Amino acid sequence: MRAMAEVVNGSEGSAALKMKMRLLVWALWLLGLVSSKWIDGFEDLNVTEQHFYDQSYGVSYASKPLLVGLTLINGAAAKGAVCLDGTLPGYHLHRGYGSGANSWLIQLEGGGWCDSIRSCVYRKNTRHGSSTYMERQLQFSGILSNKAEENPDFFNWNRVKLRYCDGASFSGDRQFKAGKLYLRGQRIWLAAMEDLMSKGMRYATQALLSGCSAGGLASILHCDEFRGLFPWTTKVKCLSDGGLFLDTIDVSGRRTLRTMFRGVVWLQGVQKSLPRSCTNHLNPTLCFFPQHLIADIKTPLFLLNAAYDMWQIQASLAPPSADPHGHWHACRKNYAHCTLSQIQFFQGFRNQMLNAVKGFSSSNKNGLFINSCFAHCQTERQDTWFAQKSPHIGNKGVAESVGNWYFDRAEIKAVDCPFPCDKTCHNLVFK
Repeated sequence: MRAMAEVVNGSEGSAALKMKMRLLVWALWLLGLVSSKWIDGFEDLNVTEQHFYDQSYGVSYASKPLLVGLTLINGAAAKGAVCLDGTLPGYHLHRGYGSGANSWLIQLEGGGWCDSIRSCVYRKNTRHGSSTYMERQLQFSGILSNKAEENPDFFNWNRVKLRYCDGASFSGDRQFKAGKLYLRGQRIWLAAMEDLMSKGMRYATQALLSGCSAGGLASILHCDEFRGLFPWTTKVKCLSDGGLFLDTIDVSGRRTLRTMFRGVVWLQGVQKSLPRSCTNHLNPTLCFFPQHLIADIKTPLFLLNAAYDMWQIQASLAPPSADPHGHWHACRKNYAHCTLSQIQFFQGFRNQMLNAVKGFSSSNKNGLFINSCFAHCQTERQDTWFAQKSPHIGNKGVAESVGNWYFDRAEIKAVDCPFPCDKTCHNLVFK
């Protein structure tokens, strides 16, 4: 999730040429990501949007996709709640109706982190650092769909996609005047919530805070804060999709993700936003890892995660920096090319994930869906959220499991059998 390129020094013409070349390389790399059953886009190894559907999954093409316009938060600048480059943050809102008119779903966008001034300065020139580069319209599908046949429990809710332009999971609060760099994720979160409350969310009878990847981590970090916005008569829960990042050892014996998170926390001043229940006894860097937070969250929380999380394989478990001789190159791109010992390493990662959620899952209020797939983020993609051949554990898919948990229709603690037993997975494969 680290920025894909660095700031280019030199003359203006040379810088422009080098930037164009890097953008071309990035575009070619993006086109190369393919799944055996799915073609998708990883943004900095982070699934945040969907591009193509495979009709073999039973996804309907009968109607045009829902496109929702971008709303900039005009009062945000006065609060210092701005993107990395100082532009206004924004969100996409599609209004609910009927029985869902007073129900609200907030989806926090993912998109990696920046852990150094250099990487944050680069990020300023992308849609994850500036609203200048954000799409003016986004497709709403999966958990954001407005069609009952695609999103049976939340289709008529007020559904919001909060754009991510700070690089610290909506949690930093710092500024570097020299580089005109604004690390204001926490302020963006607060300004967005205030704006949405003024647009009717304060009347909500039901609310769900969700997010994908870095947004899934943010939904954990802000879960109890979100609960505090509403009266106790409002039903409030949280959902983290692909946000269970583990503090684990990589293939070289080092902790790559801990190093990255350390940079994010200290550069962006995240420690001020972390729960004291954690920072009172652990280093703030460790408190950016969900495994040290989830047991103390008071609001009902649902964890949806692939046991063989593809982003964590790519960037935390077997990143190129930990594999200088390329022994893991083929395996991290395609699980079918892994050796038996490499698969056993991934099984150890799965065991760590299950151990991390033991205490969490013992609470009746919480929900769990950990499927044994090589995937990352499953709520925003229609084929994995709710479709004819979407992933299942037992006889329950993702959307049905989340809905049953949210509406208290059933207790959901679904843990898949180890790879390769699950034949319903939509596994991601890189080419």
